[in-house]
Amino acid sequence: MRRTKQRRVKYLKGEKMIYGLLIFLLILSPIMIVFSKATLSKTNITLKRMENKITEQKNENESLSMKIDELASLDKIQGLAKNLGLSYNNDNIKVIEENN
Repeated sequence: MRRTKQRRVKYLKGEKMIYGLLIFLLILSPIMIVFSKATLSKTNITLKRMENKITEQKNENESLSMKIDELASLDKIQGLAKNLGLSYNNDNIKVIEENN
């Protein structure tokens, strides 16, 4: 019976470094993918919250604008003037126009 010698493959320093780097990248890449997706998800949540705040603020601004228009109406002003004992005289009103 004859025994055969098995040869061990010897790796060079550069090959060991390349294999080690390859293994490191194979382990790191899924972690980085999960991290980047988590960061993207967090950013999307923040974006949605900001969009909701903007929508709420626009609605509030619109409501306040309608209140201003209501309070500045001629009927409202005349009613307040009557309550205070003032009279409405159209000749005393001057219209000022803004030129852009």
